[in-house]
Amino acid sequence: MRYIEPIKVKVLMIFFFATGSFGIIVGLSPIAAGQQGIMITFMGVINIGLGAFFAFLFLTQIRQEPDKRKKKRNHD
Repeated sequence: MRYIEPIKVKVLMIFFFATGSFGIIVGLSPIAAGQQGIMITFMGVINIGLGAFFAFLFLTQIRQEPDKRKKKRNHD
């Protein structure tokens, strides 16, 4: 998988965890009744899973080193 900057991964991770937890809370509360509440809760669980995936990426990706072949040489 391609290297993603850590700041972008952190923002995505926080975004998915926040929306997932909000979706679970709203889905389980009496605000959303019946079938709608189940779907909102299910989508909240999917968002938590996506947040966990981005947390895994954040913790396991290796810092990308600049390509030395593309480095501009100084011809004096």
